Amino acid sequence: MDKVVATAAEAVADVPDGASLAVGGFGLSGVPNVLIQALYERGTTGLGVVSNNCGAMDSGLAVLLAAGRIARVTGSYIGANKEFARQYLAGELEVELIPQGTLAERLRAGGAGVPAFYTPAGVGTQVADGGLPWRYDGSGGVALASPPKEVREFDGVEYVLERGIRTDFALVRAARGDRHGNLVFNRSARNFNPLAAMAGRVTVAEVEELVEPGEIDPDAVHVPGVFVRRVLPLTPEQAAHKMIERRTVTS
Repeated sequence: MDKVVATAAEAVADVPDGASLAVGGFGLSGVPNVLIQALYERGTTGLGVVSNNCGAMDSGLAVLLAAGRIARVTGSYIGANKEFARQYLAGELEVELIPQGTLAERLRAGGAGVPAFYTPAGVGTQVADGGLPWRYDGSGGVALASPPKEVREFDGVEYVLERGIRTDFALVRAARGDRHGNLVFNRSARNFNPLAAMAGRVTVAEVEELVEPGEIDPDAVHVPGVFVRRVLPLTPEQAAHKMIERRTVTS
């Protein structure tokens, strides 16, 4: 039951080229930077990433993206990541953009064993009708577009069918975790982390504070250890290193 690993390199040692990854985080909050850096140092490439965004400010998944290690991204936000936008428009990166709530539920559903669900989000748009550019040809044309999805009416309202997401691995960051893999996330870092943790067949969690089993109140657990395969305790320096994307202060 002791799922603790000694190093980040050990935690991601079996992630192969071409693996699919669900990665927690939102902007710079709750991003498993230590595990991502270990994956970069290992040289793993051709990755298919499922995450809200693909890193920011040369941090998080942006490290793998800039190195050309990511082949496909399923996410909901490109935002201010200029390298992400450049690779996408140049045809170097395949991107499936989906509504943010749909992404969250696809991860949760996959982790809960639900193969698909219906949602009104995206009905009447290219999300449902197909035609969203997944890959450009580098000359402004579309090399690969999204296919149409099933649309069905319930009680007079149309809904589109969305598939649950399961990935080979998941990388998440938690504020506290015990040796059994029970995790607690702190405030805004509890974003896509619990959902990503559920969706991965092999979930690896870096934790800012490692505690012994029984020290976390069962009612306080956000992700139970049944979803987590490995726990990496961070050093105090690693735990304290938290970047701020846009610093806002009162006058």
